[in-house]
Amino acid sequence: MSICSDKWIIEKCRQEKMIEPFVDSQVRSDNGKKIISYGVSSYGYDIRVSNKFEIFTNVYGSIVDPKHFDMKSLVQIEDDFCIIPPNSFVLAMTMEYFRIPENVLTICVGKSTYARCGIIVNVTPFEPGWEGYAVLEISNTTPLPAKIYAGEGIAQVLFFEGKERCLQSYADRNGKYQKQSTMTLPLL
Repeated sequence: MSICSDKWIIEKCRQEKMIEPFVDSQVRSDNGKKIISYGVSSYGYDIRVSNKFEIFTNVYGSIVDPKHFDMKSLVQIEDDFCIIPPNSFVLAMTMEYFRIPENVLTICVGKSTYARCGIIVNVTPFEPGWEGYAVLEISNTTPLPAKIYAGEGIAQVLFFEGKERCLQSYADRNGKYQKQSTMTLPLL
């Protein structure tokens, strides 16, 4: 496997609609106002977080169990920003829809602007053949509330291209998160 260049990302997005909406350059301001950047970057693509958030809460004494997920453990908000409580966690979605080629794997890492504030973004790899909006796991590791801005950059996706198609893609095995268009919680 080899890492894909920004030129490769632009070509794939124009030819195969790998990312929609797609921004072919780095955006750092909106009408003169500084924002956390998004769009094509060196050897990657900086994704944006949408305005829909699911914040974990312990108000109802729920247990987080991936086999029996209790919706009462989440508070849903839709806003231009999200305040993550201290030492807490939020789920969100990307603004971008992805169509990953069957010979490509991605790794997603947090942006340094948030990392320097104690915000950790965790996203599982986008497997070959996967399609959908990505669910983002955003942790506030600090003892203070932390603010996340909707519509701005949150993480960088790095693309790795294999020399050939994988034996069985995510689409081939009917992956449980294939074509997710809403916040998808743990599935078995």
